[in-house]
Amino acid sequence: MVHSAYDLMELVKGCSAKVESLATYGSKILLGCSDGSLRIFAPTSALSIASSPSSGDEGLQPSDSDIKREPYALERAMSGFWKRAPVTMEVCRSRDLLLSLSEWIAFHRLPNLETVVAIAKTKGVNVYSWDDRRGFLCVGRQKRVGIYRLDGGREFVEVKEFGVSDQVKSMAWCGENICLGIGKEYIILNSTTGATSKVFSSGRSIPLVVPLPSGELILGKDDVGVFVDQNGKLLQDGRICWSEAPSSIVIHKPYGLARLPRHVEIRSLDAPYPLVQTIVLRDVHLLQQSNNCAIAAVGSSIYGLLPVPVGAQIVQLTASGNFVGALALCKLLPPEDSSLRAAKEASIHIRYGHYLFDNGSYEESMDQFLASQVDITYVLSLYPSITLPKDLTIVEPEKFQEQTDAFYLSRFSSDVSDDMESSLPSQFYESDDKSAVEDKKTSYNAIMALAKYLQRKRFSVIERATAEVTEEVVSDAVQGSMTTSEPYGSMSSSKKRGHPHISSVGRELATILDTALIQALLLTGQFLVAVDLVKGPNYCDLKICEEILKGRNDYEVLLELYKYNGMHHEALKLLHQLIDESNSGITSSESQNFKPSMIIDYLKPLCTTDPMLVLEYSTLVLEKCPTETMELFLWGNVPADLVNSYLKKHAPNLQSTYLELMLSMSGNGINTNLQSELVQIYLSEVIDWYKDLKEKHNWDEKIYSSTRTKLLSLLDSMPSYNTDALLKRLPSDALYEERAVLLGKINQHQLALSLYIHKLYLPDQALTYCDRVYEMGLQQPSKFNSNIYLTLLQIYLNPQRSIKEFEQKTYPVPLQKSSFQKITKGKGGRVTKKIAEIEGAEDMRISPSSTDSGRSDVDGEEANEEGGPIMLNEALDLLSQRWDKINGAQALKLLPRDTKLQNLRSFLEPLLRKSSEGRRNYCVIKSLRYSENLQVKEELYKHRRTVVKIDGDSTCALCHKKIGTSVFAVYPNGKTLVHFVCFRDSQTIKTVRGSGTPKLK
Repeated sequence: MVHSAYDLMELVKGCSAKVESLATYGSKILLGCSDGSLRIFAPTSALSIASSPSSGDEGLQPSDSDIKREPYALERAMSGFWKRAPVTMEVCRSRDLLLSLSEWIAFHRLPNLETVVAIAKTKGVNVYSWDDRRGFLCVGRQKRVGIYRLDGGREFVEVKEFGVSDQVKSMAWCGENICLGIGKEYIILNSTTGATSKVFSSGRSIPLVVPLPSGELILGKDDVGVFVDQNGKLLQDGRICWSEAPSSIVIHKPYGLARLPRHVEIRSLDAPYPLVQTIVLRDVHLLQQSNNCAIAAVGSSIYGLLPVPVGAQIVQLTASGNFVGALALCKLLPPEDSSLRAAKEASIHIRYGHYLFDNGSYEESMDQFLASQVDITYVLSLYPSITLPKDLTIVEPEKFQEQTDAFYLSRFSSDVSDDMESSLPSQFYESDDKSAVEDKKTSYNAIMALAKYLQRKRFSVIERATAEVTEEVVSDAVQGSMTTSEPYGSMSSSKKRGHPHISSVGRELATILDTALIQALLLTGQFLVAVDLVKGPNYCDLKICEEILKGRNDYEVLLELYKYNGMHHEALKLLHQLIDESNSGITSSESQNFKPSMIIDYLKPLCTTDPMLVLEYSTLVLEKCPTETMELFLWGNVPADLVNSYLKKHAPNLQSTYLELMLSMSGNGINTNLQSELVQIYLSEVIDWYKDLKEKHNWDEKIYSSTRTKLLSLLDSMPSYNTDALLKRLPSDALYEERAVLLGKINQHQLALSLYIHKLYLPDQALTYCDRVYEMGLQQPSKFNSNIYLTLLQIYLNPQRSIKEFEQKTYPVPLQKSSFQKITKGKGGRVTKKIAEIEGAEDMRISPSSTDSGRSDVDGEEANEEGGPIMLNEALDLLSQRWDKINGAQALKLLPRDTKLQNLRSFLEPLLRKSSEGRRNYCVIKSLRYSENLQVKEELYKHRRTVVKIDGDSTCALCHKKIGTSVFAVYPNGKTLVHFVCFRDSQTIKTVRGSGTPKLK
């Protein structure tokens, strides 16, 4: 937008001669007139001081000041300074030289204007360019371009001269290159090599080359100024458009001033290069840059385009809504006034933010608020729908705005009129349609912009709050260490000192920010981001967030909030309630479908810190998610005894479920106490089940419930438990299989087998029982029972006797192991004498020292003493099936004498065949071992036999003398010969390593 960047003021009025060129030196203006004179004008105030008697003599006195805002008067006129009217001139401030182009190029020393050098070779030059930094002068004359270097301060040396295609009309240095305007096009000339490259055409206008302070160039093409770099390459967005084709351009940062026929046009040099100001000044034939302004010559008058103070321009731009331009001008404020600059920029950002916010550009407005570093409470006050903690301070926008305005407007009140301040647009403070504004502020886009703003601010705010917490913790630790180091008597004094004050502003801001941010995220549907926010470190106000989340049914966020704040009881109660509602179908379709496994996931991190809490709430899901619950207990290493005792007290119906799952999932099993507890639970259930069926007269020993099956499996697999206690609980007329398993655990195999045969009528299961005992004995020789098959055979051959013994030991169940062992005593020695040894059955011969061995030596007459039928067929089947595991001699001794040999064929044939085969194998092995022994002996004889040949050349390996007829010794290698005397003397030296005692010959 247009604003007043320059004030136009007539400095010199009515010069007596036409001004052809001009320059400034300090606060003075140097004019080159058409009559060849040099006229020097100075401010009237400076002339009054110079006319005083104490002032110095003549000469152009230098001045450090800039062009003044006052009329100028002629201070001095030097007629005939040039032979011809000067075309152009400029002041080299770093060297105090006046450079002018008239008949040729001349340099005059300032301030006294004595001639330094006049370069005669430049006669006829129409254009030049001076590089003040390096002291290089480039001139254009007709179709030639010459380069000169200032040497020694008073002479110029010609460096290069190049020919070009046409007359040079404009030129400018750009680094090591020179940009030339030749004819209707621009050319880049390398000052070292003379290489040229075309840039583009200048169009219908005269070529115009304008150097920029950055080293880049503006090249005129009709009414467009094109930005190029030092190599002539176009820059992006590098086009500034004038209203007409300019005759010349002056660069006065941050503006560019173009001399047009009817006015001077001022545009910003920042994209998009907007029009800033138009100064109506007709027929300007000269426009020159000065230190602090631009000088224009119109006929015989000189005008100054004096810049308006930057602060006043900023106020103008802000008032007109050009906030971008105002911010750009803030960078031009003096660096020593950094506080003023920061205040101005903050105020402009805030105003700009309000402007954008009221016009619906919410994200851009938040960018401005962020750049202003305004407090977040100020921004949050724009959102009445966001609930904030009531006990925290919130900055109101109006108050903040008034304070900021008063701060910086007071600094420039002299430059800005009161009506400019009153021209501020009213939309920054109030709106005619309040309801419409409220709708805007609560819109989705506005809340989304707020969420992004708070997320960008959050890192620094949380960092500050964390630093406060850390400082407080360190302070408490230091205070505690000081307290413990002081003697008892000084404790009271240390308490009086208290803790140093630690600010909580950072934590308050963090509370405001997180509380507002979670609301913004929920209002914009960013559910997952809200969950991530409350999962990590946050300072959300618990009361406000809890109320909002419950009202919106955002329970997952609320659960995470509870979890972070350590409110596990509240979280688990809520989660259990939600699961019940979800299962009953009470929850709405928008609610989260909560599952029991979510309680398991919640409890996992708490296993090590709060196991009792885990137990309390895990019982709620143990029945619904048994596997996951057991995984929870195993994963969290919750002590099984603790879990079992808790369930036994609070949920006894779940105790067996837990123990079963622990038994099935635990790789190492569970401890004996828990197994015994599970057995007791199973047994109680089975006994109750048995009593119930007995009352209904439906009991059958071969009926198996699921619990009974589990009981049998557990009894069989458990290594140890209190067998006597369990046997006492069993009914005497039922549950024989359980009794058999228990009897087997205490090695009462005869009683157990009697149950399988005579009560359960399961001979196959009895045989399986014997196989299991036999295999167990092979793995554990110390518990090996060699006569288990003979015990079963004896039960088959004397059933009445085994039944009587079972009844005697079952009523009233005197299960003492010592009484059972009496059967095995006394006859063990006779058994070993009576059993015939069978060749080849060495691997089947077993010591008969077990508890049931006494029954094996009862002969046939003894077996039939009780009378009654015997189970001969079952006995013969046992012998034919397990012939390789039964002692044949003992088995034959137990059989009745009238047993037919034909019936024993299936038993004796494989037994005798294996015995014969074993005998033959042993004979072969014996022969092979005998042959091997002979071969070893023969090899030994060969190695012991040694032949040593002694001749006249044989020498001793120690003294190197001939052996001759002396007594000698030979080392075991059979080659080394020594005198016996030498060998005896060398025993202490050990010259021959690794050799044993030599043989004496």
